[in-house]
Amino acid sequence: MTQTYDFLVIGSGLAGLLFALDVAEHGSVAIITKKTGSEGSTNLAQGGISAVLSSDDNMDLHIADTLLAGDGLCAEDVVKMVVERGPESVAQLVSLGVPFQLTKERQNFDLGREGGHTRNRIAHVLDRTGQAIEKTLLNQISQKKKISFFENHIAIDLITSATHLRRGTVITTAQETCCGAYVLDQNREEIKVFRAKVTALATGGSGKVYLYTSNPDVSTGDGIAMAYRAGATVANLEFVQFHPTCLYHPKAKNFLISEAVRGEGGVLRTRAGEAFMEKYDPVQRDLACRDIVARAIDTELKRSGDDCVYLDITMRPSGFIRERFPTIYEKCLQFGLDMTKEPIPVVPAAHYMCGGVACDMMGRTDIRGLYAIGETACTGFHGANRLASNSLLEAVVFAKNAAKQALIAVQDPELESSPDIPSWDDTGTSVSHELVMITQNWNEIRRIMWGYVGIVRSDRRLTRAERRIEMIQKEIQEYYWNFKVTSDLIELRNLATVAQLIIQSAQYRKESRGLHYNIGYPNRNDAKWRKNTLLRRSMV
Repeated sequence: MTQTYDFLVIGSGLAGLLFALDVAEHGSVAIITKKTGSEGSTNLAQGGISAVLSSDDNMDLHIADTLLAGDGLCAEDVVKMVVERGPESVAQLVSLGVPFQLTKERQNFDLGREGGHTRNRIAHVLDRTGQAIEKTLLNQISQKKKISFFENHIAIDLITSATHLRRGTVITTAQETCCGAYVLDQNREEIKVFRAKVTALATGGSGKVYLYTSNPDVSTGDGIAMAYRAGATVANLEFVQFHPTCLYHPKAKNFLISEAVRGEGGVLRTRAGEAFMEKYDPVQRDLACRDIVARAIDTELKRSGDDCVYLDITMRPSGFIRERFPTIYEKCLQFGLDMTKEPIPVVPAAHYMCGGVACDMMGRTDIRGLYAIGETACTGFHGANRLASNSLLEAVVFAKNAAKQALIAVQDPELESSPDIPSWDDTGTSVSHELVMITQNWNEIRRIMWGYVGIVRSDRRLTRAERRIEMIQKEIQEYYWNFKVTSDLIELRNLATVAQLIIQSAQYRKESRGLHYNIGYPNRNDAKWRKNTLLRRSMV
C-alpha cells in the first residue's frame, strides 16, 4: 500500500509538530508516530524554554553561557542565530496558545534559572512545560485539514532513489534523494510505503540505549539509525548528557527531578547530609553544568558506595514548593516522599543526545529531501554539552528554518520524478515465536552501555563494549532476515545501531570534553580534538 504526500514528518514532538504546522498551508502532510501523539520527550519536559526575556539579561550573556556549556565545540554562528531568535520563538508559542507562567502582576514572564545559566531566563508552565506545549500543538494540528496524523505507525527505514529491497532489508547503494519511508502500521500489522517529496526526521532521543534513563520508552534512536543506514552523516554521538537528578526509587520509572529545583535553591547532599558540589565547582556549585554535576554525583557514589545522593529543598517554604513544583511534589508523594520535609533521593540517568544526524542551519542533511530537527539532529548548537532548557529553543528555531527551506525544496521538479518504489518484500520470512532473543538482547545492550559507555569511560571498557555489541548485531541481523518485522524488532535493531555508533564515536575522541570523559585522557585537547566526530556508512 502506497500513500503519497508532499511532506512526511516522522515523530510528534515539538519540532515535528511545529514543522508540520508551518508547511501545512502549502501542501499535504503526514505525521507518523509510533505510539500516541503525546507520548514522547516533549511531553515529559519539566523545565522550560530558555530565552532573553528580561531587562537584566542580554543576548551576549546567553550566547556566552551556551558556549561555555558546549566546552569549545559549539558552532558559534549557530549559537548566535538560535539565541537571537529566542524571544520571537517564545512569542510564537504564546501565539499558538502555550500558557507560560507570568509574574503576579501578569506583566512579565515568571522566569526560572537552571544549571549553567547566569541569569533567570527559563520561561515555563510550572514544572510541566512540555506537556502544555504538546497539548497546545496537538490541538492546533487537529484543526488542519491538510495534515493526516497516523498513530501506532513506526518507521522501519528511509527510502531513497538508490534504494532496493532484498527480503525485507533496505539496501542503499548511493547517496541520493529521500523519497519517504517504509512504515509498519501496528494496528493492521501491515507495512506501508509513505512517499513524500520532503521527509523530516523528528524522532527524538536515544535514552533507552542505557539501562537508566529519564526518557520515555519511545526514545530508541530511530531517526539516527535510519538516517545512518540510508547514508546520511551522523555527528558527535559520544556526547550523551546524563541528567544529574532522576528520582531513585524501586517503583519509580524514569521520573526526572527538574533542574529547576536546584534553580530555586535546592542543594545536593550525601547520605550524611554533606553538601558536596562546592568541591567540584566552587562558583556555580549546585547550578554547575550538567556534565560537572553528573560526574560529581558519580564520584561521590563510587567513593561512598551509596546507591544515591539527596536533593534538599526543604529550606524553602512548603507552600512555595507545592505551588512551583506540583507535578514533582505529587509524584514524590506517591512513593511516600514529602519533598517539603525531606530530601529527594536522586541518581544520574541518560537524558539527552547532543549529537545526532548532521544538518546545516536550515535542517538539511546530506541526503537531498531529508531534514533532521529536534533531538534527532546535530545542529552545532549544543556542542559537547547542552545548556539546560536550550533544547526546546533549538527545536522551535530549527523547525521554523527547516519548514522555510522545505517549502522551497518541495517545488523542485526533480522531486516529482522520483523512481517507482517497490512494495515491502518479506518473502521467505515467518512469524517468530522466539521473542526471548529480542528481550535478552534489548536488556544486554542497555546494561553494556550503562556499565562501559556511561558517565566515565576508558579505552578498555569501550573495547569490551564494542566486542559485545558486534556479537549482538550479528544475532539481530540473522533474526531480522528470517522473521517478519515487529515494532520490538525495529526498536531493537535501532538501539543496537545507535549503541555501536556511540561506542565508535567515543573510541575516536582521545580527550575528555563536555559529556565525554575518558580516564585515560582526562584533559581537553583543543590542538587535536576541537572538531566534530563524523560517521557515515560506507556505500556499497
